[in-house]
Amino acid sequence: MAEPGVAAEPAADDRGWRLRHLPVLVAVSAGVAALGAAAGGVLGGADAALGVAAGVAVTVASYVLTTVVLAWADARNPQLVLPFGVGLYVAKFTLLGGVMVAVASTGWAGVVPLCFGIAVGVVVWTGAHIWWLSTVHARRTRG
Repeated sequence: MAEPGVAAEPAADDRGWRLRHLPVLVAVSAGVAALGAAAGGVLGGADAALGVAAGVAVTVASYVLTTVVLAWADARNPQLVLPFGVGLYVAKFTLLGGVMVAVASTGWAGVVPLCFGIAVGVVVWTGAHIWWLSTVHARRTRG
């Protein structure tokens, strides 16, 4: 385990590094939500369009919340990242499970497209984040 002051020194020079990727990832996700909603609308109507868009939005909200909370915790004390991360994970998936059960019990036709939207949102966000880390962030850290 590194000493608390050692890991935080590079971050002190660039306080925005923890959140810098968010605008790019949110923009990419918004584009995918729009495309997914259009495809859902063509293939399954308004409920499918809304379901796909809502699924991507749920994913984006989850990742943005996690990023902001963990950036805050890391800025305060890196040892807070694990307890905040685990607590947030448990809270988010408990809430998501409850919401999914409640939505599924309504018989809404957009439930399956909602699930597809969540899955697509996860894949796109993860892919965009990998791209950002391996290209944009890698260039910044090399000089």
